[in-house]
Amino acid sequence: MTEEGLTSSPWAATVLTIFPDMFPGPLGVSLAGRALAEGKWSLQAVNLRDFATGRHRSVDDEPFGGGCGMVMRPDVLDAAIRGARGPGPLVYLTPRGRLLDQGLVRELAAGPGATVLCGRFEGVDQRVLEAHQALEVSLGDFVLSGGEPAALAMLDAVVRLLPGVVGKKESLTEESFEWGLLEYPHYTRPQDWQGRLVPEVLTSGHHEKVRAWRRRQAEEITRQRRPDLWDRYVAATK
Repeated sequence: MTEEGLTSSPWAATVLTIFPDMFPGPLGVSLAGRALAEGKWSLQAVNLRDFATGRHRSVDDEPFGGGCGMVMRPDVLDAAIRGARGPGPLVYLTPRGRLLDQGLVRELAAGPGATVLCGRFEGVDQRVLEAHQALEVSLGDFVLSGGEPAALAMLDAVVRLLPGVVGKKESLTEESFEWGLLEYPHYTRPQDWQGRLVPEVLTSGHHEKVRAWRRRQAEEITRQRRPDLWDRYVAATK
């Protein structure tokens, strides 16, 4: 152990993509970037075209059965996965996957790392996902131009949970979703801004009253804005 919670083998992210220059991107700055520079996690962006054959290094082909768009080839992807896969699960980012939530983020952060397959075009050949038992993950019910932006978001969420990345551990336990609720409102100086005052309880100095107020606020916001989360929260606290 080099420091509390940190081992000699940092959490390792391997990204399989046709656009390796997109990484580290935003992961190279702020908390994630500092942690990357300090060796608290590692990142390798692998160009899928390096595993393609032929003069044009093509990674895709026309879909069987017809239809628009192209599909990423299983032989190319299989070669990349076998040649570059790191520790942990193989994650394929797709709108049809399991919804990425804080629970899954914690699961990934608790492991040794992840290999992230970034799809493009119409997606990837189903056979390679089955052959490698890929964990299909979705950021939500919308479509991106490729898996890279989703990979950046997922990795940012995971990295900030790694030991030593966020300075105060308390910051992680008070965030949205950690207790199955959305986060309470935040306030700072000035206390009176354009006639809008900070809630009096927050300036009272009474820590128990502040905690109770924040929990009530989190519950009410969740009940109003995310009934799905609210129902799960109520069921879990019965």
